[in-house]
Amino acid sequence: MTDKVLYSLTGNKTQLIVEVGEYAEILHWGQPFNGDLSIARHALHRPVPYGRLDIDVPVTLTPELGRGSFGSPALEGHRAGQDWAPVMKVVKVDHGALGLKIYCEDTLAGLEIISELYLDQHDVIKTRQTLRNIGQGAYQVARLANTLPLPGRVSELMTYHGRWVYEFQTSRQSLTQGGYQQENRRGRTSHEHYPAFVAGTANFDELSGDVFGFHLAWSGNHRMRIDVKADGRRVMQGEAIYLPGEIELSEGASLSTPWLYATHSGQGLNEMSHHFHEHVRASILPSEFANKPRPIHLNTWEGIYFDHDPDYIMQMATQSAQMGVERFIIDDGWFKGRDGDKAALGDWFLDEKKYPNGLEPIVNHVNDLGMEFGLWFEPEMINKDSDLYRTHPDWLLEVKGYDQPTGRNQYVIDLSQPQAFEFLYQRLDHFLSTYNIGYIKWDMNREVVQPGHEGRASGHAQVERYYELVDRVRLNHPNVEIESCSAGGGRIDYEVLKRTHRFWASDNNDALERQTIQRGMSYFFPPEVMGSHIGASHCHSTRRRHSIEFRGLTALFGHMGIELDPVRESEEEKQGFEHYVELHKSIRTLLHSGKSWRIPTDDTAHQIQAVVAQDQSQAVVLIAQLAMPTNALSGHLRIPGLDPDALYQVTVIDQPTNYHDIVNYQPPWTTDGCQLTGRWCQDIGLTMPVLDAETALLVKLEQID
Repeated sequence: MTDKVLYSLTGNKTQLIVEVGEYAEILHWGQPFNGDLSIARHALHRPVPYGRLDIDVPVTLTPELGRGSFGSPALEGHRAGQDWAPVMKVVKVDHGALGLKIYCEDTLAGLEIISELYLDQHDVIKTRQTLRNIGQGAYQVARLANTLPLPGRVSELMTYHGRWVYEFQTSRQSLTQGGYQQENRRGRTSHEHYPAFVAGTANFDELSGDVFGFHLAWSGNHRMRIDVKADGRRVMQGEAIYLPGEIELSEGASLSTPWLYATHSGQGLNEMSHHFHEHVRASILPSEFANKPRPIHLNTWEGIYFDHDPDYIMQMATQSAQMGVERFIIDDGWFKGRDGDKAALGDWFLDEKKYPNGLEPIVNHVNDLGMEFGLWFEPEMINKDSDLYRTHPDWLLEVKGYDQPTGRNQYVIDLSQPQAFEFLYQRLDHFLSTYNIGYIKWDMNREVVQPGHEGRASGHAQVERYYELVDRVRLNHPNVEIESCSAGGGRIDYEVLKRTHRFWASDNNDALERQTIQRGMSYFFPPEVMGSHIGASHCHSTRRRHSIEFRGLTALFGHMGIELDPVRESEEEKQGFEHYVELHKSIRTLLHSGKSWRIPTDDTAHQIQAVVAQDQSQAVVLIAQLAMPTNALSGHLRIPGLDPDALYQVTVIDQPTNYHDIVNYQPPWTTDGCQLTGRWCQDIGLTMPVLDAETALLVKLEQID
């Protein structure tokens, strides 16, 4: 194609204008334009300065060194040292209602690239590149990246960092020259480098600024980068990292990048999150469970660890049901020889010493109590002290001849070994076929070192085989729900979410730390996929102690559960659990369907979040006091997202037990309630109460007819 054609993709609040001729280039990504598209060609084409190449060099969907793009190319590879600088030319375009599929070829290099670009009604772009070898001989691929341009006004980044029990931490940095790059080579999505970032205009915040959010849907090694070109243009890329020699395309073979998801918001981070949340609900989550309320869990891990006694576990189940729990999950320790974390992984057979009567009595007991039954697995892992390893040492994911460090005393099974893959599927299938198991907690507790299959790197293949294993389980057991857990938040992304129903956000149940972890996760994920449990008053991860009110309210704004032994808890604590279980149930539909808002505060010691119903008929607001108030007074609470002309009844529905004891008196609206318009709530607000550090207060607003 040589004649240039303009294509428009339009969402609800976003438009992409793509110019396609010899190559494809995005001319505009942002607010919709309803006029004559030909204006874009005259208004947006660039000058050509002196001292550079004598032609304009575009930022295409696949930037190429051979075309004079001196930044990061989309493709790096070669054919026995040849065909390393291809110049792809458009040969065909498919234009559908929501997207473009652009076919490009370089017949000299023997390569084809198909660029897919879609924009949905929730204003979320998804894009990927597919490379096909149409030449003679194998083609070695070192890199294949998704690329999107950004406007020059983008000058600040919000990026992610973290670690185990400290996931989803965010930081800010300027973007004026140079750029930013994060790489993850840990073999899973990782606690450290969640594959996402946000770029925007200076000082963008929750309610204002032009922001562009990006998420790479891939559960393995990845690279996220953004570059400021010498001419001031901004370019971002997202890609899977391929280890040396890992990707070789034979004649006719193809390779696709992971999907890159992106959205633009002209009204700050909250609107960005609304786009992503609605896209997840409509297009990512498995649809067969869309209308099912998220059952409240009790997970046994922090209650009993490896100390399994069936009679005692049935007592736990009985007391769980009495508190209103709807799903009971037995965690690690139920299978043969599993008395600690140093042995037995891979031996997925019931431990008959611990369970002499089998698992069925417990499953039946749980079901008779009206609860679903769930079971923990870690299929991808193996201990060397296991019957499986003693029988099949060749099933280890490793480079032979080298020692590799363990993680949690375990190693990884090579899923590219057909027999190993089949063994794991058969063991999962056995339990799911034998017992009424409605839920799997699927864990992955270590990072991947030396991912080798028959001597060659296979990190990419290991992730794809994991997807295939989950897909096969779901195909044959479609009524079973799956949680993605990876020592907490180590495998959380949109690609794994297509196959699962819930994430365990962190192994850390400390309510104070969870406030930050859950906020960081909320930028890309709606509350209903975020596992959030009430732990024991003495947190097992941090040794802190928190009141049941603070723990309960923190766990409320997610997919709620309990992580402890109810039998050993005091009656006062159990009454607290029951209270927050019932409170969650009373607002669960709102929390799991409404619009989430992160609310700016006058004092950084506060963190405030809200969920407003889609029809704006009601809302709940959580005021969390993370630290001592900076000043004697705490400013005002302003609540966005309500109908400005509607009248609302404002009521405090949960508060600390010492709420009235720490001041002479609290703001009267917190005691007596009040009626305010949505406009007042948003623009003027309510005087904040005074709270002790590490406490919280819950407010409900209901529209008055």
